Amino acid sequence: MSARLPLFLRQLRRPPQPAGPPRRLRMPCRASSGGGGGCGGGEGLLGQRRQQNAQAGSSRGRGSGAPPAGNSIVREVIQNSKEVLSLLQEKNPAFMPVLAIIQAGDENLMQEVNQNLAEEAGLNITHICLPPESSEDEIIDEILKINEDTRVHGLALQISENSFSNKVLNALKPEKDVDGVTDINLGKLVRGDAHECFVSPVARAIIELLEKSGVNLDGKKILVVGAHGSLEAALQCLFQRKGSMTMSSQWETPQLQSKLHEADIVVLGSPKPEDIPLSWIQPGTTVLNCSHDILSGKLGCGSPSIHFSGLIAEDEVSLLAAALRIQNMVSSGRRWLREQQYTRWRLHCLKLQPLSPVPSDIEISRAQTPKAVDVLAKEIGLLADEIEIYGKSKAKVRLSLLERLKDRADGKYVLVAGITPTPLGEGKSTVTIGLVQALTAHLNINSFACLRQPSQGPTFGVKGGAAGGGYAQVIPMEEFNLHLTGDIHAITAANNLLAAAIDTRILHENTQTDKALYNRLVPLANGVREFSKIQLARLKKLGINKTDPSTLTEEEVRKFSRLNIDPSTITWQRVLDTNDRFLRKVTIGQAHTEKGYSRQAQFDIAVASEIMAVLALTDSLTDMKDRLGRMVVASDESGQPVTAEDLGVTGALTVLMKDAIKPNLMQTLEGTPVFVHAGPFANIAHGNSSVLADKIALKLVGEEGFVVTEAGFGADIGMEKFFNIKCRASGLVPNVVVLVATVRALKMHGGGPSVTAGVPLKREYTEENIQLVADGCCNLQKQIQIAQLFGVPVVVALNVFKTDTRAEIDLVCELAKRAGAFDAVPCYHWSMGGKGSVDLAWAVREAASKRSRFQFLYDVQLPIVEKIRTIAQAVYGARDIELSPEAQSKIDRYTEQGFGNLPICMAKTHLSLSHQPDMKGVPRDFILPISDVRASIGAGFIYPLVGTMSTMPGLPTRPCFYDIDLDTETEQVKGLF
Repeated sequence: MSARLPLFLRQLRRPPQPAGPPRRLRMPCRASSGGGGGCGGGEGLLGQRRQQNAQAGSSRGRGSGAPPAGNSIVREVIQNSKEVLSLLQEKNPAFMPVLAIIQAGDENLMQEVNQNLAEEAGLNITHICLPPESSEDEIIDEILKINEDTRVHGLALQISENSFSNKVLNALKPEKDVDGVTDINLGKLVRGDAHECFVSPVARAIIELLEKSGVNLDGKKILVVGAHGSLEAALQCLFQRKGSMTMSSQWETPQLQSKLHEADIVVLGSPKPEDIPLSWIQPGTTVLNCSHDILSGKLGCGSPSIHFSGLIAEDEVSLLAAALRIQNMVSSGRRWLREQQYTRWRLHCLKLQPLSPVPSDIEISRAQTPKAVDVLAKEIGLLADEIEIYGKSKAKVRLSLLERLKDRADGKYVLVAGITPTPLGEGKSTVTIGLVQALTAHLNINSFACLRQPSQGPTFGVKGGAAGGGYAQVIPMEEFNLHLTGDIHAITAANNLLAAAIDTRILHENTQTDKALYNRLVPLANGVREFSKIQLARLKKLGINKTDPSTLTEEEVRKFSRLNIDPSTITWQRVLDTNDRFLRKVTIGQAHTEKGYSRQAQFDIAVASEIMAVLALTDSLTDMKDRLGRMVVASDESGQPVTAEDLGVTGALTVLMKDAIKPNLMQTLEGTPVFVHAGPFANIAHGNSSVLADKIALKLVGEEGFVVTEAGFGADIGMEKFFNIKCRASGLVPNVVVLVATVRALKMHGGGPSVTAGVPLKREYTEENIQLVADGCCNLQKQIQIAQLFGVPVVVALNVFKTDTRAEIDLVCELAKRAGAFDAVPCYHWSMGGKGSVDLAWAVREAASKRSRFQFLYDVQLPIVEKIRTIAQAVYGARDIELSPEAQSKIDRYTEQGFGNLPICMAKTHLSLSHQPDMKGVPRDFILPISDVRASIGAGFIYPLVGTMSTMPGLPTRPCFYDIDLDTETEQVKGLF
């Protein structure tokens, strides 16, 4: 150690630590700013230095014992950093920047300097200490961990000079590289973009000290001797910006003596070898010594004190560089905070080349090569440890992202709904995709589409694929439409486990005594009986405050062991993700092993399971577990509800669903992000994608971005449920409703011929007919009025088909505006992609800038009957409702069981505002019959049945599977459309 090391720095040094395994000091080390203790005390580092300079005097050639110029600069830099940080923390109280230093070796000099300066500025600092002999790969491993640690805002390396390879330096994330050593930061500096990058604190310190010492750099000849790599490049760049003529040289350069003679200013970047005489430096030359390695912490020891009138010593450079690093840290934290509020994505959008005529959906999908999903994830701000990749084009997103972005403002929330559709559908998914492609790929606005996952049943039945259409699709469409990431399979497994648990429990209760049943439910293990956690919860529910199984009385054993399920009240059905009409009614338990216990049951399609609705409405893993436990599967013989929790299966269901809860990330044809998550039925459930997908997307797009989600069926069903059920569960407030209409559907509502899937359209739909369109706009006007009940502005998106005429298009847009729509826009995304929906995107953006006066339609505390009546009259236009005796009985039972304060999910045909599919337009003065009322307690709603509802579709005479095939050479799927 050099004898020249200033007293204040020598006192900071600690005894060397013994070599050994890495010391991973991950907890931030922040010393108290007052008094002793921690990493420093008294007046702090600057106070110590001021005191010791006064005691020891200065021998730096400026003559007096006055503190060097660098001392005041350091104090100014640290004070400025402290003030900026305080301002940031006023608006963000929980914000605390953390500087991580990876150190390989036992040199603690710079560790102490950084720690004390960080303390004075108000930052946290953490050291990751590795052995001196750590390999390049070991250092890089630590760098990569810090890169992905969202708690750390800056990273510096304190390693040997030999370890500073390009591979190591460029492993750093540029946005955390507060020492400015990565190629990206150096490249920005060279280009003149210093405001967008981090500049080497050592290079900045040299410039600052020279200027503060009164040296005019303009026109000066600067010689940088012995500097390497990023420091050399940064010095050359900064000196040239000051108008200096800069030369670089190494100590062994043959022409070094002549260069030293010519130089006005000499910067020593490494220790002077002993064979280089001081006489080579001309008298009066300003010499600046930065030979102390600010990164490695090693001190150059090849030179005694050099006495020049213009000498600035290495400790001044080191200290100021450390202070400027702290300043870079504060800048990094400020950038990070700004990004938490809103960051415009640097998204590489995929180019479309639309063809005419438009090819099939699968041909279009296959012609576009999607981005790798990890690339897309990085573009939209996801960290590497926040995604789980499935193949090349799908990934699940972890819920931890919500905690990381909890302080970021949400984007704008847009719902796509529709008028009462034809059986062919009017293109809500296509409009949703076209809108986000327009927003992001053409207007450079962050946007996310959130869609339901389609059931595989209709894919092989009559509907085919459901990934949008034309040039507004989610890709790859075959992956979207088939297994995706297995969420529906997980729901099927969980649903059927619960169904098996119900019938098995009935069987065992019917065939065992209380004691035998109890002994099997609480078995001996190593001679001891213990209740499981879920069994203890059941005891508590029963009011039995005991934990020792041997202490229960006979009555308590009976109460604990027997659920006494009434088989006639079982509402939980088995499910399958295949259209199979022959499973609509089955008899189970016919094998002799079931000892005569059999009953009639049925299968539903998997997406009709209440577990799917739970998945769509939950907001966390804990909430999902609670909802799964609350699901009511039957009543007992005394009329009390029996839940999944009572059956002891809640934990197992949660385990089966633990991956399904994570939204699935995919992309559109133009490379913009899409979440595909959950797909509840739109009749017996609420027909919307998941709350979690929406919440995560709203954080990712940021305050100025847009999240566009879709509601199933017409606005009278999907939109009403979105507002009254989903928004209650999520707490999110929508900004705009996009109401999708087609000329085709309006003609149907105006009195056109019936429309049937698979049958060619009549000529009324393919030729201009202004009168039919005008008459049918009554349905559009009614749906606009329904949206206005909730206080949300409406933009009508007219999904244009090639047979629509300009007169028909103009008429629809004009009548929509007269009916109260904020705007009405024709859309051409199917044939043009996002470019065809740019006008819609502008209209949505403008509408979202208006204040939303969102309100619910009813108070959930109203009686169940009144809530049903409110929806029937205000939304459907019914005169009144009519309850069947069974429906009234169920309402009474649910009210008595404490479920009367849940929202209502009407199960009604989507083909009419009324209960009769053939009543088109706007039916009036009808009575809405309620045939039955059921409950999804875990999901959190009551669903009245209007007429009969099939929960298991059947296959048509010619199912889609006739056209679906696999090319065994290329493994490409054929026949999806």
